[in-house]
Amino acid sequence: MKYGALIFMSDTLWDGRRFRLLNIIDDYNREVLHIETDLSLPTLRLIRVLEYLKEFRGLPQIIRVDNGPEFISHRLDMWCKEHKINLAFIQPGKPMQNGFVERCNGNIRKELLNAYVFNNLNDVREKAEEWRKDYNCSRPHQALGFVPPVEFI
Repeated sequence: MKYGALIFMSDTLWDGRRFRLLNIIDDYNREVLHIETDLSLPTLRLIRVLEYLKEFRGLPQIIRVDNGPEFISHRLDMWCKEHKINLAFIQPGKPMQNGFVERCNGNIRKELLNAYVFNNLNDVREKAEEWRKDYNCSRPHQALGFVPPVEFI
């Protein structure tokens, strides 16, 4: 994986508590590598998820991110330098510089977050993993020659 992208989303549980999703996407084949879900996802948690990703998938050379507080932190910057990863920041107010991820977030919003009422975080995690597997394995993408992301070489 040469290029990756990270982006956050948020929503609420049935009881009104807010939760966040961290979406990690391979820009080359548009595969959603991981969706991390919790009430809070600080920088240290982001780094822990990247360490997990390193073990089963490897790390990208470049990660595209927005200018959120988790991404501009000194800790993430140091971790990326140690792992020879370049953080590529989009310009503030220019989400289309990360267009594929924004489109993917639109699908997640429409097909997952708006489609279900979640009672707890386990509900969110289970449905997010089901959605991720379907998206990666069963959906042909026009930009990939009408094959699902996991089949694109």
